[in-house]
Amino acid sequence: QVHLVESGGGSVQAGGSLRLSCTVSEYSDRTACMGWFHRAPGKEREVIAVIRTGTIIVYADTVKGRFTIARENQNTVHLQMNNLKPEDTSMYYCAAGDWCSRSASNYNYWGQGTQVTVSS
Repeated sequence: QVHLVESGGGSVQAGGSLRLSCTVSEYSDRTACMGWFHRAPGKEREVIAVIRTGTIIVYADTVKGRFTIARENQNTVHLQMNNLKPEDTSMYYCAAGDWCSRSASNYNYWGQGTQVTVSS
């Protein structure tokens, strides 16, 4: 069974930085695209940034210029979050799927989630 293990969440003041990491237990075509979604209370999961082997990258408009996603290898992806804002506060989930898409329903596997809290 495929597992996604996340790390790096926490609390930071506005303007600070955090780095999220996610490692998948087994690489396959079904995990070729990896990345991050977030879910604010009462809302659906929304894409933050995803990346597929071969450099296809999708970013949410709200994080362009502040967040950078990078794939260390086939199994591990990092999300560098700079200049964090209070509105970035959310639960962040690692996802893996065949193709990169903004739709959460297209992903095959999900991590447990890691909380990011940004105080003003």
